[in-house]
Amino acid sequence: MPSFDIVSEVDKQELRNAVDQANKEIANRFDFKGSDARIEQADYVLTLYADDDFKLDQVREVLVAKLAKRGIDVRALDVAEKSEKVSGNKVKRQVRVRNGLETEVAKKIVRLIKDSKLKVTASIQGESVRVSGAKRDTLQEAIALVRKTVTEVPLQFTNFRD
Repeated sequence: MPSFDIVSEVDKQELRNAVDQANKEIANRFDFKGSDARIEQADYVLTLYADDDFKLDQVREVLVAKLAKRGIDVRALDVAEKSEKVSGNKVKRQVRVRNGLETEVAKKIVRLIKDSKLKVTASIQGESVRVSGAKRDTLQEAIALVRKTVTEVPLQFTNFRD
């Protein structure tokens, strides 16, 4: 029975490369000379450091540009609302990189597929949604439907089996 998985994943190596490139650009930019602006990575949590909120926003923009160049969808970023004060006048902000489908999004996808009356079945399998059906064409219709409807998180369609 043909099937595929709907996942939301970020390539960890590409993420590290984007952070390294952003740090290099920050170190070389004239407006960051003499400041303590940098990005630190701990698994899928990034911490942005800067001297003030304006520079913190500039660091975030550099990071977003580098992520886009490396092919990482910026919708996977979950940026903290407020920056935190660190020693003196320095500030930091946490940026979490979403990896895997959250439960609400997975339930929304399953409900969407069931309500569409396509002859496919969708089931939640951990941090992914498995969709299976009798025909390849109906699976491709399901992919098109999910791509068109779910826009708040980046989705990949993997593990297509015939």
